[in-house]
This record gives sequence, structure tokens and C-alpha cells, in this order.
Amino acid sequence: MKYSLFYKQLCLSVLLLMFVIPHVDAQTKKIKRPRSRVGISSVDNFVQKSFNLYEKVYKYDGYAASGTPLDDEDIDVLEEALEEVTIVSENAPNILNDLDGKGALKQAKATLQINKAKKALSYSISTSKELLLGQRERNKKKEENTSEDKDQTVEASNDNSTSSTNTHSNTSTASSNISKDLEVYSKYDFVPGDETLFFDDFSEDFIGDFPSRWNTNGSGEVVRINNAEGNWFEMQPGRKIYSIPDVKSLPEDYSIEFDLLTSGLSKKTSANAMFSIYISDTNTFEDGKDHFVKVSIPLGQHNIFSIHNYNYFNGSPGTIDSHISTDIRNEILNQPHIAISVTKHRFRLWINETKHLDIPRFIEESNVLNHIKFGIVSLVHDGERIFINNLKVAKGGVDLRRKLMSEGKISTNGILFESGSAKIEPQSLGIVLQISQVLKQDESIKLNIIGHTDSDGKTDANLKLSKARAAAVKEALVSIYNISEERLTTDGKGSSEPVGDNSTSDGKAQNRRVEFIKI
Repeated sequence: MKYSLFYKQLCLSVLLLMFVIPHVDAQTKKIKRPRSRVGISSVDNFVQKSFNLYEKVYKYDGYAASGTPLDDEDIDVLEEALEEVTIVSENAPNILNDLDGKGALKQAKATLQINKAKKALSYSISTSKELLLGQRERNKKKEENTSEDKDQTVEASNDNSTSSTNTHSNTSTASSNISKDLEVYSKYDFVPGDETLFFDDFSEDFIGDFPSRWNTNGSGEVVRINNAEGNWFEMQPGRKIYSIPDVKSLPEDYSIEFDLLTSGLSKKTSANAMFSIYISDTNTFEDGKDHFVKVSIPLGQHNIFSIHNYNYFNGSPGTIDSHISTDIRNEILNQPHIAISVTKHRFRLWINETKHLDIPRFIEESNVLNHIKFGIVSLVHDGERIFINNLKVAKGGVDLRRKLMSEGKISTNGILFESGSAKIEPQSLGIVLQISQVLKQDESIKLNIIGHTDSDGKTDANLKLSKARAAAVKEALVSIYNISEERLTTDGKGSSEPVGDNSTSDGKAQNRRVEFIKI
């Protein structure tokens, strides 16, 4: 009787959505909840209820993606969600009437939020049905090419301000966002440091403020972007303008990672437009006093430009002033992950899965470079903007393979997952590759893989997520590197065994980790 009523409600919901809500394909990229209110009560209530429902379903969709089965309690929650969506969707056609007589900006903002809420509701209905019937499948190609991925709405506002929309104009160069296909990264050999020195995802900063853990001689602000997770720091371009994170010192061996996001770049973008990374002997507003190195990544789109590498030591130019010609135009438009490894004098740089630099003696003097800076030059057209997120600096120098062989276990926070999901970020495969090499070298080794999370969210959800993430790492070892699944077991501890302070970004980054223990 219960299920008969459920299917009647399901059919009613689907019929309603056919009339009031455009179809949205099943997706894993999370639709962003608007962070500001419109100021029209019916719109704000509709958006809030729609996203409350959406986030429930999205959580269970993540479990399905990781292979975690739904239990009775999960099914009850999904059934209740479907009952709620019937009421919410019935109100959708009337909301637009409440926009009459409102200002143009408020109408535009309201329409944007209503459309996002409709997409969230449509996803919730189709996904709930598939989850309950055991038919959940993903169309990765479609989800990576949604219109929401092509348009970027940047919000740097409080509750009373409006948002603006910026669209990539060079669509011929970048037809879709970067693939998350792990196979592409199967030979990726970047391994991050294993001790976090600095991490900032700007989650502790207010939208519209300059980041609290950075300094500058220009400006910038924390913003939210509709098709990208979390907060982003928009940097101000300009000659001799520096954005400087509060990194106080650097060891001989370390890694630097961050995500870069661009908006408005086109064939009109200057050939001289560059995003520069400095490692310097000073945190003042200059390249360096006596020592620094600089790598400048080209942003221009109308031709193939070069990565410029320059070093300066002991008060004079060093031995490196080189230009590496490489076509990274598509990568620059599609949220590249930048990774840098410094091992004593050696400097290496990856953009996504490709290593572009490997300079053995770029760092000519040891123990003199202790600060990191960023700068942007020659962005001159309206709408040309650069954002950064997830900056992580970690102490390195330990070969995980040797440590696993000698000590019998390792713990790493270098295996990253999409937020709230068990989907491995492909840039993490350098570590998984090293683990596979150990297992192939000694076929008698068996490993237990244990996932850990930070304390954000509910305890039981974190426990499930940690188990799902461990299972995802196992699946990568089996499917990508051909390790026998009989040699691998998995477990998860959720947030029960923290190694860092969960009240800080650095501590949370340390707690999101994966352990490998020889059995």
C-alpha cells in the first residue's frame, strides 16, 4: 500500500515537472545554491525549498556513484523527498507573477535563481526515481557539456547586491570543460608533499572581502561562481601588483598546488597576458631582494605562446631565462590544476596531467626562497578575469614507495576527492601510481585502504563517505593499474580519528586523508 501511494505521487510529480520545469540530464557536478536572497519572499522560499530537497538527493546520488547501497532509512528519506517536491513544484508556475513591477536587476536575479531551482528540482525527481528503482546511471559526456559549464556567474555580493554573468568567448578553442576521465592521468607522476604547510580554499572568508590569509599592494576579493565548487579568490591584474599568501618559510623539498579559473579570455586577449608564480626571498611587493624564481604562464588565445622561466640569485640574473613553447590555450580556459614540485634545486611544473617543465638547477641557492607570490599582467579588456582556489603548500621529500616498504604503512592527504563525493580528482593519481608500483614490485603484499574525512557534516554520513572513498581508491588500483582486487581490503573511519584541527582549513585538509597499511 505504501509503495502504491509512492508511485502515484511519483507519477504526479513527473507530470508536473514536464510542464513547469525543463529537463536536466542526470549529473554529478553540483548545482550551486544561490548565496544571496532576491528579496521577493515567494522566490526566496521556492529557491530555498528546492535546494533543501536537491541536497538531500545529491548526497544519496554520491553514495550510488561510489557503489554504496541504500539502506531502509535512505529509502524513507528519498520517498519523503518525492512527496515534498510535489508541493514545491505545484507552486512553480505562480512565482513568475510575483516579479511584475519589480526592478530590472531584481527580475534578472530572480529569474536566474528560479531557473537554477528548477534544474535542481528536475534533477531531484529523475535521480530519486532512478535511485529507488536501482537504475541510476550517469551520462558523463552530457553532464560535462551543460550550458551551466559554459557560462560562469560570479557573485561577489551580500544579500542586497546583484550578480553578473561572464561567458567564455573563445568557444572554438574550448568546446567543453576538462574531462575527469581518470585514464587520461594514468601516467601522471606528480606526488604532493605529505605534510601540509599552508592550505586555503577561502571557506573562512566572507564573499566580497580580500582573503584574510593573504596580502597585496593592489586589490582582489573572494567570490562565488555558479559552475565551480566553493569560494574563489579573484586577483587584480596590474604591473607590479602581487597577491601573497601567508607562507612564512619553505623547506628544501615541497610542492605547490592550486586550481586556476579564467573568464572572458578570447582572441582579443593580449599576447603579453601572463599569470606569474614567484618563489622569493621576501614577502614584500617586489620580485625579490637578492633571490627569486619566476614562471609565467601565457593567457593569450590567438596564438601559441611560451611559458617563460627566469631565475635571479645573489643580486643578478641567474642561468635560466628560457621560453618553452606549448599550446595550453584549451587548458587555460577550462579550470586547469597547476602542480609544482621543488626538490632541492630541481623545479617541475604540471598543468593538468602534462609535465611542462623539469629544470634540474632552477633553484641555484638552497634555503633562501621562503615566500610565494602571484601576479597577473596585460589583462586589459572588460571581462578578462582570473581566479584561484585550493592553494596547498606541502613539505615533501619522502618517497611514499620506500616509506610503505620500510614502515609498512603510509598516510597521505594528497588523494583528493570532489566535495562530498567519492569521485577521485584525477590529479591525485600520482600517489595511486606509486602505490601500484609497490604492489607490482612485491606481489606478496596486501593492503588495507582506510579513508578519513574532516568533521564537516553528520557523523554517519562522514563514515559512509570515508568507506566509499577507500573503495574508490581500490577501484582505481584495480581498473587502471591492474592490481588484483583480492590483494586489497577497504575501511573507513569517518571523522573519528583527526590528526589536525577541524576548526581551521589547514587542519581539515590534514584530516581528509587515505591510509595504506600492509596486511
